[in-house]
Formats: sequence, structure tokens, C-alpha cells
Amino acid sequence: MSSIEGREARSAPAVWPIAACLGAVYIVWGTTYFAIKIGIQEVPPLFFVGTRLATAGALLLGWQGLRGRRMLTAREWGRTALIGTLLLVMGNGSVAVAEHWISSGATVALGSVLPLETALWSGVFGRWPRRLEWGAIAVGGVGAAVMLTGRDLQASVTGTLIILIGVTSWSFGTVLSRRIVIPRGATGFGAEMLCAGCIALAISAALGERWSVPRAADIWWAWGYLVVFGSLVGFSSFRYVVERVSPTLASSYAYVNPPVALLVGWGLGHESFSRQLLIGLPIVLASVALLAWAHSRDERSVEAARAALASEVTVAGPE
Repeated sequence: MSSIEGREARSAPAVWPIAACLGAVYIVWGTTYFAIKIGIQEVPPLFFVGTRLATAGALLLGWQGLRGRRMLTAREWGRTALIGTLLLVMGNGSVAVAEHWISSGATVALGSVLPLETALWSGVFGRWPRRLEWGAIAVGGVGAAVMLTGRDLQASVTGTLIILIGVTSWSFGTVLSRRIVIPRGATGFGAEMLCAGCIALAISAALGERWSVPRAADIWWAWGYLVVFGSLVGFSSFRYVVERVSPTLASSYAYVNPPVALLVGWGLGHESFSRQLLIGLPIVLASVALLAWAHSRDERSVEAARAALASEVTVAGPE
């Protein structure tokens, strides 16, 4: 084995942690949209999001502190706050705000375009989609257009625009997080959530949202579920895959979240969906699958070229 292959083998992430994290992101995150829908029935959306994120972040950072882990520098706090704002305040916060007008199932269905936007943002940072990937993005655009003609999303133009802004922010933050120096691992995840929670609460106060303690038990259950499973488990799992593998693989949760959310919204929330939504969603998911296949094919070609080069170097030896 060459030294290059040895380094790659040592740096390759373990399979089981990645599989567990993907499972959490695929299934757990699909259920969080309905939990958000329950929570905002009595609690203002940004206050609900802010308290949930600040609590999860403080718990994770506190645990890291008890373990003796290094805390962040002032510069690291600034960069972490930027990523937390893009992903969680604008990304997750937009979901909570939009679900005042749009069903949880329709919200996650429109969010299925996330991998397509992530591919476009990757191009802004130097890796533009190739021809087949552009084709996948075009097909996904057709599917999104079909969904937008349904009553689910036409019921509120404001809610639909808020979702699209949130998806754009989340995809940009996902790609950017790989290109700036921020703390890795649980400390970084906790700091992102804590910063995002504090910023969301500041915006909530500035907008005059009513801060009050909910009385209904189901609101508390939804809030607790989102703190533990949506944030501590789900978001940490997502960021782990982004750091250890790639934003493309991490964003693949968009395949599974929509069907899960539709089933949960229909079964528990008695939500109904238009024909256009049910037609457009499979088109978008098919385009995302095509995009992922094209991207993985390109990556295999690059890896094969690297392996061939490494083999040539090993055979030739030093001059």
C-alpha cells in the first residue's frame, strides 16, 4: 500500500457512526416538522425556536465543559454565530414561521429542493454542476413548479416565500461551513445552537413576540422532543456528516424527510395534500437521486485518477 493510500485509509470515517447519524437525520428530522406545528399553536415561532436551540446548545456545551474540552475563542464564536444564523435562525426559524400558514407536510415537501440548491452554492464556491447535474437541477425545478401550483403552497404566498428563503439560507450555510474554520465536533455544534438560540430570541424580542410559558402538555412534549431529538440528536448528526463526509451526503435527508413528514402530518395531524404536491414531490426526489448519482460518479472518477497517479508514483519510485 502506498503512503497516499495509507493516509486515506486512516482518515476515512467509520461506517457505523455515519450510518447512525444518517438514520437519525432521515427519520427523526422527518417528524420534527409536525412537532414544530404543535409547538407554535401556543408559542410564538421565534421564541419557540430560540428557547429550544439555546437550551440544547447550553446542554451540549455544558457537557463538553464537564469533560474538560476547550471552549471557543472570540473569533471562533463569531464564525460559529454566522453558521448558526444561516442554518438555524434563518433555516429552521423560517419553518416555524411558515407553518403558521402552511401544513407541515407541504413545508418539508418544498424543502426537498435543498440538495439542488446546495449543488448550486457549491458552484459559487468553485465546483459548478456538470451537464448531467444541470439536467437533474432542471428536472427538480419542474417538480418544484408543479408543487407550487397546488393549493397547499398557493394558500399563502408569504409562507411559501419564507420557506424558500429558509432553504436557500440552509443550503448556503451547509456549503459555507466546510470552507471556514469553525470548531469541529460537539463543541462546535453546541456553540452553533447556543448562538442561534440567542439570536432568535433577540429577533423575537425586537419583533415584539409575546414571551410566555405554555400551559398545554402537548406543547411541552413537542418542545422537549425538539430539544432532545431535533437539536441534540438530529442537528449534531447532520453536522457530523457534513464534517466527516460531505454536504451532499448530509443533504440527502431530503429524500426521506418528505415521505416521513407527509405520513406523520396525515396520520397525526389529519393534514390533506393537493394532487399537485403529490405529483411534484416524486419528480423532485427523482431529480435529487439523479443529482446524487451524477455527483458520486464524478467523485469515483476523481478517486480512480488519484489511485492511478499514486500507483504510477509508487512504481516509478524516486528519481
